[in-house]
Amino acid sequence: MTLVVFPRADLSWLAWVVLVPGIALMSRAPTVREAALRGWWFGAGFLIAALYWTLPNIGPGLLLVALAFGAMWAGWGVAIKRLVPGHPVLALIVVPSVWLVIELVRSWPRLGGPWALLGASQWRHPTVLALAAVGGVWLVSFALVAVNTAVALALLLPRARAALLATAVAIGLAGPVVFALRSAPPAERTVRVALVQPGVVHRPGPRLAAGERITAGLPPVDLIVWGESSVGFDLARRPDVAARLTALAARGDLLVNEDARDASGRISKSTVLIGRDGPEGRYVKTRLVPFGEYIPLRPVFGWLTRVSRAAGEDRVPGTGTAVLRAGGATVGPLICFESAFPDLGRAVVRRGAQIVVYQSSTSTFQGSWAPPQHAALAAVRAAETGRPAVQTALTGVSAAFDAQGRRLAWLDTDRRGAVVVALRVPPAAARTPYDRYGDYTGRLAVLVTAAAALAAVRRPPPDGAPRGRPIRPLSRRLRVPAARAHRFGKPRSRSGVSGVDDAE
Repeated sequence: MTLVVFPRADLSWLAWVVLVPGIALMSRAPTVREAALRGWWFGAGFLIAALYWTLPNIGPGLLLVALAFGAMWAGWGVAIKRLVPGHPVLALIVVPSVWLVIELVRSWPRLGGPWALLGASQWRHPTVLALAAVGGVWLVSFALVAVNTAVALALLLPRARAALLATAVAIGLAGPVVFALRSAPPAERTVRVALVQPGVVHRPGPRLAAGERITAGLPPVDLIVWGESSVGFDLARRPDVAARLTALAARGDLLVNEDARDASGRISKSTVLIGRDGPEGRYVKTRLVPFGEYIPLRPVFGWLTRVSRAAGEDRVPGTGTAVLRAGGATVGPLICFESAFPDLGRAVVRRGAQIVVYQSSTSTFQGSWAPPQHAALAAVRAAETGRPAVQTALTGVSAAFDAQGRRLAWLDTDRRGAVVVALRVPPAAARTPYDRYGDYTGRLAVLVTAAAALAAVRRPPPDGAPRGRPIRPLSRRLRVPAARAHRFGKPRSRSGVSGVDDAE
């Protein structure tokens, strides 16, 4: 059910209450152990639903990923069982913090990277995304889980229902209040950007020709952006292709994406800036797609290539972010999956980027919900960084957003051609609080979770609830007659039944 808060279904309003049934279910678990198990299955189901579109590349590995990473939600189930409904104030702080820690762990590049972070569901609501400018997508996720927790508590605690619902409303209004109080980012100038989307064209030659044909029909602009893998040739070894692209740069600086084997036999994905004098700059993709562009622990998981379209060989990653001067502005280029990482958007802004540009290709996942979910991430990155952000997808969705995350253009997967947008570009020195202070929201969540875990270790479960399956007296488990119980060394009561049974 959680999946419907993201595109395509896009029932983003449901994100404010979608977790309530799960919270109620875990709070009513008979034991802490059962709550942890329910949390685990909740997490596994969520991941299967959120990542179903990876089946072509990961195959049966999706089940393994869901079971392994879904285990993190066991801790969320434990937190709910211990705090809901008995400790409502602590629950409103700890339950969202544990959820946030799970999102942070999922976001580690070596563990695959983030997808379907709950806060990203609010991409269509700039007033809510105002929280992202303050504390990143993490603060949006925290607010959503806190409201879900408050609503669940209101259902479980009738006497405090009014206060809890008022708390939920207050948290929900935090974003709009921040949006109203923060002034719009200043604009240094306006840059006209063209996004070129040729559609699904499988062979490098026809794909290049399709991009050329669309670009040749554009009016003069400041910057033209092609999608990921738009150039399937090594420009260093194909001066003829470089010359064709240079001719197109007469209409505006051109950002293409090179996906080809170089002279040493290695394959990388690179953003290449083409100016009037030819190639002028390059950025090599740093964070690769697990299983799509490399296989983690290939000696262990390499067998997936025999049952799916997982990467037959590992692409070579770059060494870090870069910025390019294009179209009269400083551009921070990032490629495809890198739009999912909040820290990369911050990194290019701290290098002086005034526009964040994503180049993507979701041709493997056409017909799934992945393309619109992917494009929506640019809105979140725009709001976080206070920078206009564009995504040009080879096969769609291509999109553009202003510095507050408001949508300016949307070219869906069924469209072919180009769209031109005017972006109001802020000064390079402009910063949002998130640009300045980074992931402090996540660090606070880690501290809260650690403190809650330490406190839980030092005290028994709430209301004397057993941690696991209740332990029956030995005499009952062995069905020993009461008259013979004394033979096992148990004191007898005046009723003739063992002392253990008396305590029961």
